[in-house]
Amino acid sequence: MLSAQLLSVRGRRDPLLPATSLHVNRGELLLATGGRQDRRTALALVLSGRMKATGGRITWDGSERVKPRRLASALVDSPGVNEPEQHLSVRDLVTEDLALVPRRYRGALLSSPWLKVNSFEDIAGLWTEQLDPGRRLELLTALALANPRTDLLVVDSPDRHGDSEWLPRLQRMAFDGGRPLAVVATVGALPPSWNGPSVAIGNAATGDAAETAELETEVAK
Repeated sequence: MLSAQLLSVRGRRDPLLPATSLHVNRGELLLATGGRQDRRTALALVLSGRMKATGGRITWDGSERVKPRRLASALVDSPGVNEPEQHLSVRDLVTEDLALVPRRYRGALLSSPWLKVNSFEDIAGLWTEQLDPGRRLELLTALALANPRTDLLVVDSPDRHGDSEWLPRLQRMAFDGGRPLAVVATVGALPPSWNGPSVAIGNAATGDAAETAELETEVAK
């Protein structure tokens, strides 16, 4: 389980991430809403272990250590961080991403057979910018799961591409009985059809100031 209490990141003028609390289990999809892209990205980076929080507490399977959470997590399509570069072909993107899979799990993971086995041969020669939003997310999440250690999927602003297929795709991934994942998606607003777990970024910003200060002190140690 991923659990965060009063998680925050200071900014130069105002909080980059206002205090936010959440939890999500394997087999669940949690949507975290926020109107600002920088705050959505900051939350995604902190949850996946790519950015250190200024305050608050975050645990993965009961551990507060960053390394286990980072190794178990995949950050997907984060704007300005790891979204696919437009000049890359799908084949080159797959080659680059598979090279990041730890060697002991990689085996003979080569782009051509991987594209065939995962039914992406039809788009192998396209530029990443040519992909429709649904196919793009399908490709990026499949690459994230090429690493068998991935148990936590953090998807940054999938709704920004103007497609509605991201939600059922992430639901299927979270609820997969063969490989249930803890999935968090940061979004600008909740889809009208969504009645599952959700939190608003900054939902704990008006919480007890003393508790916030105490947690910030613990993080700083």
